[in-house]
Amino acid sequence: MKKEELPVWSARLELGLQSIDAQHRTLFELAATFGGSGDQVRVMKSLVALCDYTREHFREEEYMLAAHSYPDLEAHKLEHAKFRGMLVDLLGKAKYQSLDQTADDVRQLVGGWMYDHIMQRDLDYLPFVKGEKLDSDKEVCR
Repeated sequence: MKKEELPVWSARLELGLQSIDAQHRTLFELAATFGGSGDQVRVMKSLVALCDYTREHFREEEYMLAAHSYPDLEAHKLEHAKFRGMLVDLLGKAKYQSLDQTADDVRQLVGGWMYDHIMQRDLDYLPFVKGEKLDSDKEVCR
């Protein structure tokens, strides 16, 4: 992603899960608020809102995965914890760095990490959530 590009939601990121897709779209929309002019207070409020919404989204996604007995849930939770840690680090750094640098960092996190997470890790759980994956404990009659 080029420095000046904002993270942009696209249909390519849709998983076909209405609630999760809406939450992912909102995360990208929140990241887009970091473009343009602003002051330190607005940027910090936007960053806190992004942190709060990310926490809510991850909690709901993890609950859904647990309800579908997703076998890689713990690894998925670790990925989420890593991202939350990066957001907390960014929140601390944002107090001391330029608004442009904070915006660049948000672009990298959402346009980079979040994009990759959706396109790789979230796609991995789709067969389980949509009921397309057979449980390995079940026998199939032939």
